[in-house]
Amino acid sequence: MDIMAAIAREAHGDFSVETVQIETPRPNEVRVRIAGVGLCHTDLVARDQFIPIPLPAVLGHEGAGIVEAIGSAVTKVQVGDAVVIGFSSCGHCARCDEHLPSYCRDFPMLNYTGARPDGSSGLSLGEQRLSASFFGQSSFASHALAHERNIVRVDAQGIALETLGPLACGLQTGAGAVMRSMACPPGSSIAIFGGGPVGLAAVMAAVIRACATIILVEPIASRRAMALELGATHVIDPASGPASEDVSAAIRAILPDGVDFALETSGRETVVEAALASLASHAMLGLVGVPPRPESSIAINLASVITYGHRIIGIVEGDSDLDSFIPELLALHRAGRFPFDRLIATFPLAEINAAVVAQHEGGCIKAVLLP
Repeated sequence: MDIMAAIAREAHGDFSVETVQIETPRPNEVRVRIAGVGLCHTDLVARDQFIPIPLPAVLGHEGAGIVEAIGSAVTKVQVGDAVVIGFSSCGHCARCDEHLPSYCRDFPMLNYTGARPDGSSGLSLGEQRLSASFFGQSSFASHALAHERNIVRVDAQGIALETLGPLACGLQTGAGAVMRSMACPPGSSIAIFGGGPVGLAAVMAAVIRACATIILVEPIASRRAMALELGATHVIDPASGPASEDVSAAIRAILPDGVDFALETSGRETVVEAALASLASHAMLGLVGVPPRPESSIAINLASVITYGHRIIGIVEGDSDLDSFIPELLALHRAGRFPFDRLIATFPLAEINAAVVAQHEGGCIKAVLLP
């Protein structure tokens, strides 16, 4: 079957939208007609080979759409169901058994290699094999193949289905970091570093968790303004000072003892250091940002970490169990408590390169591509 897809052909290069071929679903697979797919920073770091997926590749991992065909063994969904497509997991390792599929033993193999577990792709361009199955979907396309395990059936009545894809990664990562990974209690304080989709989802989640002090550190003024509208109590412009010490000092001017929780979404070493310097005693720092290089690292003063009991955790997908957390976020949205649609701007899939620029430069917060 012929479909349209955006192909990444070279690191740091433009995507090209072309006609490609998609296979018939295998027994446990589902073919989804994509209504909309979020543009995530992880797609770009894969294109640029931080995640070394073989190129050419069809990326995209925040898809939402309508089930168009199902394999012979699929029982979870039916043709015509509205779905969000999440990340892949094996379903039978120790972490999956604990309902923590984002820490699945096989997560890298299932999500980053550009192939099904047997090495096949599912997408081709004539005789040329394309890397696919990115996060178990490759949804920068009009249609995507996914395993039924990473499909979540949703009630899209009254909601624009095309806007729901970002729940599959960026939004559940930010919200889950606050609501699940760190489980910030009512009355606590949190500093969120970075006001992109992940950071602003964290702001909304901190409001849901009734955090008393919610600080966003973000250089783009429009994103700081959005954070205040969404419930942040304070915003800080890191560009107003020359060094990370100025950010931590600004936070301690608000809370002299420091914050109970910090969430770092940029992956930049200096920002992580500023977040560490902002922590109160026995505080927790959650790391979700992709660093600029695989070898990126920071120096940690071990005596300080021990003395103050600081906790540093890596967070993948906000500790989400797809089948429970995505419906929870949708229910919060319906109740007016998680207005993620305010972050979204839509672009035709054919304008994916313009969307990349707009999101990078702050012209929009979260781009969603419409095939």
